[in-house]
Amino acid sequence: MTVTVTARRRVRTARRWVRAVRWYLRELTGEAEYDRYRERIRRHRPLAPVPTRREYEVLRARHREAHPQGRCC
Repeated sequence: MTVTVTARRRVRTARRWVRAVRWYLRELTGEAEYDRYRERIRRHRPLAPVPTRREYEVLRARHREAHPQGRCC
């Protein structure tokens, strides 16, 4: 019985690590940004069509070109 409790704890710990790594990678690559954008569109304009990921990336690139930010390097 002790072995199964220990094994369950290890599985839970491994799952937590996997979730944390997944969250970090999604934040790092910008994938989570699209999800937040989609949720914001649905919340503020429920009847508006939600852009696809490709359309979102085009809109994002246009915005970056129109509003450049200075960088130190």
